[in-house]
Amino acid sequence: MNSRFPLVVPFPLVMCLAWTADGRQPNFLVNVADDQSPFDFKFYNANSELRPPHINPLAERGMVFDGAYHMGSFSGAVCTPSRHMIMTGRSLWHLPIGPTSDRHCPAGIEQNSLPAVFKRSGYATMRTCKLENSFEAANRLFEVRHDVTKRGGDDESGSGWYADQVLAYLQEREATNDSRPMLIYLGFSHPHDTRDGKPDRLAHYNAVNHVDRTRPPALHPKQPKLPPNWLPEKPFPDGHPELRDEYSVSGVWDRRDASTIRNELGRKFACAENIDLQVGRVLQRLESMGELENTYVIYTADHGIAIGRHGFQGKQNLYEHTWRVPMVMAGPGIKPGSRVQGNIYLMDLLATLCELAGIPAPETNEGTSFCPVLDGQQETVRDVLFGVYCGGTKPGMRSVRKGEWKLIEYDVLDGSVRETQLFNLHENPEEFLPQHHADEITARTEVVPTRRQTNLAQDPRYNAQLEAMRRLLLSQMRSWDDPYRLWNQTEESPNASDGADTGPADNRDR
Repeated sequence: MNSRFPLVVPFPLVMCLAWTADGRQPNFLVNVADDQSPFDFKFYNANSELRPPHINPLAERGMVFDGAYHMGSFSGAVCTPSRHMIMTGRSLWHLPIGPTSDRHCPAGIEQNSLPAVFKRSGYATMRTCKLENSFEAANRLFEVRHDVTKRGGDDESGSGWYADQVLAYLQEREATNDSRPMLIYLGFSHPHDTRDGKPDRLAHYNAVNHVDRTRPPALHPKQPKLPPNWLPEKPFPDGHPELRDEYSVSGVWDRRDASTIRNELGRKFACAENIDLQVGRVLQRLESMGELENTYVIYTADHGIAIGRHGFQGKQNLYEHTWRVPMVMAGPGIKPGSRVQGNIYLMDLLATLCELAGIPAPETNEGTSFCPVLDGQQETVRDVLFGVYCGGTKPGMRSVRKGEWKLIEYDVLDGSVRETQLFNLHENPEEFLPQHHADEITARTEVVPTRRQTNLAQDPRYNAQLEAMRRLLLSQMRSWDDPYRLWNQTEESPNASDGADTGPADNRDR
């Protein structure tokens, strides 16, 4: 246990510029989707065919973050560390479930988590979300909690149920004249698989809830198009054999053909549109109560998802479609229609919400408030971003991004796969690889990458840039207490095998 962190920190209320003119503290509505790429939305991807009637206007009256990321995962269930980071404001290797938690996380961290901090400071706290793969010790500290996993194709078994819980809570709040500021955590189990969309939403995207493993679903000309960086298979083994997300998802399994991926995108959009409708119901209720004007509304996800991009199906990779998350925030003082790079992590939410509420962040917090970005003082929180995936074979994948340059390193399968990818994201935002230049791929995606839109790691003209990014990656691994080292990093490193190596059998994901 790290003794420099107290178990409980007192939180005196302090005056904050975020308070409204009449002296009220703001409310917070934190909407968290499960498995949603930022590129689902037109404000990130002009070619997206998702039609969300409420989240698009939310972006127009608030701020869109182009650089919002989850730090990564040491588990195949990527949502588990991600949701722990949201709750605690802790970095990946300093979580209570981390492989070195005995050295890097104080006991009783749940007492300094999001619900504990806000409840101690006089907030009414309410949560509804999926049940598993989260921080249970923190979740139970919400004053009102309704958690269950719902991924069905109707209102009772799907996303509508979560909105119903919030609406019932708001009705009770009115009935009891509860005037406390409120923190509502509204989480959904979709668009995570199984993506059983409602029939009317599926019809919007000409998709079906496919259940026949022996053949792909029928191809419909009006289904969502293939993403431009689609591949029918991964370019090389990524180091997590028999991963559930890549081989066992109902409706997809191990298929990456155009029919399967286009139908699955339609299913995802059907689920995402339904989430949007549920968020809209809650926003409308807050408005009718006179609370919306005093409420910060956040829409994000625990991580992105591939669904055919780069030949991946799941979220166990570090490409932008999966490492990034959507992040939209609207509320008092946020300039409508604003857009920033941000360079924030999900773990920064705790510090940010605390500052907006006039509450000191707990001493255990490691995130950075992005209030200076929200009020226009800064464009970014940090210059460098660090990403991890090692839920399979170790040491796994690592990524670092600075400005337009991004490096991904792969060291997996007992050293039999060691790959390097270097991208200029300004010129190559889709992270096209040599495989994307093949005629049979461009014919399917109707996108022809330019010569420079490829992996530049083998191009001698970029050797200096490659070495600089590798040095930067090592410095990030050191600063964030990454317990592993890659094949090309000569520094000795402690092995995280002390109960940490879940290995290729760690295929948990619900």
